[in-house]
Amino acid sequence: MENAGYATLSRQTGLMREMRMVANNIANSATSGYRSEGLIFSEYVQTMPGQESISMSRANIFNTSMEQGQLTKTGGTFDFAIEGDGYFMIETPQGERLTRAGVFSPNAAGDLVTMDGYRVLDAGRAPVFVPGTAEIINVGADGTITADGNTIGQIGLFKPVEAHTMNREDGVMFRVDGDIEDSETATMVQGYKEGSNVNAILEVSRMIEIQRAYEMGQSFLETEDQRIRSAISNLIKT
Repeated sequence: MENAGYATLSRQTGLMREMRMVANNIANSATSGYRSEGLIFSEYVQTMPGQESISMSRANIFNTSMEQGQLTKTGGTFDFAIEGDGYFMIETPQGERLTRAGVFSPNAAGDLVTMDGYRVLDAGRAPVFVPGTAEIINVGADGTITADGNTIGQIGLFKPVEAHTMNREDGVMFRVDGDIEDSETATMVQGYKEGSNVNAILEVSRMIEIQRAYEMGQSFLETEDQRIRSAISNLIKT
């Protein structure tokens, strides 16, 4: 295979990877707290002893959109949305993680947990406890929890000190490989949930563009294959 073929194959691989990512965005367009993910293509030059250099493409730089998702009123006592630059902190078997998905509920022990059963942490990074006997639970903009008028705790709002240290683990959870601090600007809204920030129309348009680009690359590879086969056939005949 000639250099053009290798370069095209590297691009095709990246396009397939991007197509899977776009499809995942579309599938999570209704997932609360989901953050749209993109892929950035980069160019690199591959050199081999005794051979010409080849300009190849690589699609391995992930780009997560942190734009605010739309807030939807649910009226749920334990549904919370964040406005601004901040995240809830949850306790998982793998360690502390950040998330924008604020649909919680108390478990049998009275701890506030996510839909997956992970405990939500307060401003001091301890589990948030909600007394089962409380009739009225209110949460303020700073996360302060009151039960029947008595302050019982504060749901924490956090953010990474350096944004680039935050790594996606799944659609709604992020691992921070660095320091985490309290968010001074974010506010919390009770009875709302934040939707996905995926723009489904743009994602479908992007999917069509990727498909067309992939088909063009496939057509080139087929034409190149036919050219090589024809050249070999003519060489054999002579």
